[in-house]
Amino acid sequence: MNIIFIILGGFIMFLVILLLFPSGSKTDIQDRLNALNDGTADAPSVVEAASELRKPFVDRVIRPFLARLAGKKDPKDMRKAAKTSLKKQLGQAGYPGGLTVGEFVVIQNLFRVVTPALFAAIALVLNPKLLAMGAVLGVALGILAPRLFLQRKIASRLHGIQRQLPDVLDLLTVAVEAGLGFDAACDKVVEKMRGPIPDEFSLTLRHMRMGQARRDAFKAMGERVDHPDLNAFVSAIIQADQLGVSIGQVLRIQSEQLRDKRRQRAEEEAAKAPVKMMIPLVFFIFPNVGIVIGAPAMFQIMEELGKAAIANSP
Repeated sequence: MNIIFIILGGFIMFLVILLLFPSGSKTDIQDRLNALNDGTADAPSVVEAASELRKPFVDRVIRPFLARLAGKKDPKDMRKAAKTSLKKQLGQAGYPGGLTVGEFVVIQNLFRVVTPALFAAIALVLNPKLLAMGAVLGVALGILAPRLFLQRKIASRLHGIQRQLPDVLDLLTVAVEAGLGFDAACDKVVEKMRGPIPDEFSLTLRHMRMGQARRDAFKAMGERVDHPDLNAFVSAIIQADQLGVSIGQVLRIQSEQLRDKRRQRAEEEAAKAPVKMMIPLVFFIFPNVGIVIGAPAMFQIMEELGKAAIANSP
C-alpha cells in the first residue's frame, strides 16, 4: 500500500509541475544565432531539425496531436479566447477572493489533478474494487467543481444586482435632485450602501479618476457586468451625457421603470407558486391526508368483517 501511495504521489507531482511550469524551448533562437555567426545560415533545415529534436516529447508529439484533434485551430488563439471568456466570467462574479485569471486557471488545473488522485486513494483505502468509480467521480468533480463555483457566484451576484438596482437609482435620483453632480451622487452610493453595485461604482469612479472618460468607464462597467437592467441604465446615462438631457429626469424615469419591472417579476413568481406547489402536494401531502382519513375507516371495515365472519362460522 505504501508503494502505491508513493507512485501516486510522484505522478501527482509530475502533473502539477507540468501544469504550473509548461515546458518550452528557447534553444532554437540560439541555434539560429550560432548558425549566422558560423556562416552556416544557408542550411536552416539542419538547425530546425536539431532544435526540433531538443524540444520535449510533450511539445513535439502531444501538443500537436491535441491541436489536430481540436480542429487545427491555433492554440494561442484558443487560449486567448478562453482567457477572455474566463476574465469576463470572473468580472461578472466580482473576482471572488481577489482571484486573477492566471490564479483561477492554476486552481482549476490543480483540481483536475488532485481531485481524481484523492478520490482514487480513498477508494483504494476503502475498497480496491471501487478504484474505477472513485477515479471517474474525481475526474468529474475536478472538472466541474471550479466552473460550478464560478457559475453560482455569477448567478448570485447578478441576482443581487437586479434586486439592488432600483434602490440605488432612488438614492442617485434624490442626490442629483438635491444638487449634487452625478459623480458625487455615485460617491454617495458607494459611501452609504454595500453590495455588488456600489462595488462596481467604486471601480468605475477609480477608472474615471485615473483619466478615463465617464462614457467609457460606464460602458466598461456595463460590459463587465452584462445584466440587462444595468445595461439599460448605462445606455440612458451615456445618451443623457451626449445629448445634454437632465440626468435627474433620466434617473427618475429609469427608477420608475425598474420598480415596475420588479413588481412584474414578483407577480410572475407569485403566479408560478401554485404550479410549483403541485409536486409536493401530490407526492407528499395528499398521500398522508389519505392515510389519515382512510386508515380509521379501513380498521373499522376490517373489524366488522371479522365480526361477521365469526357470526357466520358454525
